[in-house]
Amino acid sequence: MPVALLRGLLFSAGFAAATLLFGLLCPLLRPLPLAWRYRFTCQWNRFALWWLRLSCGIHHRVEGLEHLPAEGPALVFSKHQSAWETLALHRILPPHANVIKRELLWIPFFGWGMAGLEPISVHRGRGQEALRRVVEQGLAELRRGRWVLIFPEGTRMPPGQRGRYHASGGVLAAAAKCPVLPLAHNAGHYWPRSGWRKYPGCIRVVIGAPIEMRRRSAREIMNTARDWIESTVAGLPPGPAGEAAAAGEDQDAAAERRQLP
Repeated sequence: MPVALLRGLLFSAGFAAATLLFGLLCPLLRPLPLAWRYRFTCQWNRFALWWLRLSCGIHHRVEGLEHLPAEGPALVFSKHQSAWETLALHRILPPHANVIKRELLWIPFFGWGMAGLEPISVHRGRGQEALRRVVEQGLAELRRGRWVLIFPEGTRMPPGQRGRYHASGGVLAAAAKCPVLPLAHNAGHYWPRSGWRKYPGCIRVVIGAPIEMRRRSAREIMNTARDWIESTVAGLPPGPAGEAAAAGEDQDAAAERRQLP
């Protein structure tokens, strides 16, 4: 059995145990203020990243933290390649509400824990309703002082592929007139969107400078974010998959070679 698969199964076993624990505890904290519940639930994310590093050798490095506004809320548009960013960005960014598919909240234990973070849940199959919900709830969260995180593609895309960037983020940005930050990463090379395998290495996260908003339409804002995200992702290291393709070898073999002294 490939080592990458063994690592992935080991991580999944530990993550499942933690999800079971937090999924049971988080609903009991509903009477507490959001800030307390958020801090508690993020310990689940913290454990997941620690266990991922220990079991799979995956860690991360962040560039561009200086672009995070010191005061006030902001809107973040992030590339979506993996489940990794749904966990890690709660540790990297200030407290925020992220836009998720409503169905995720229905998953036993996992959804119960995620509900403690009070995300903005939408029905992806109902375009106009989802757009209205993102804008209305996004504005409400920003007025409360919370950041909002959106994955404009709406679903995880394999490295090297680009999904359609939906308009809801641009509409919200144009209405909110708050700082808008693009975020790029290459997590999909190390934690693929499907399967159990995980490959050791350093995930690179890059936070861009706020997008210029003056005299720009919702579509122009989104297109600017899309172009920056995609060009930045293209410039990040290819990870084990890219190394394997360049060397003409199996991806698992490339991942193991990277760990040799």
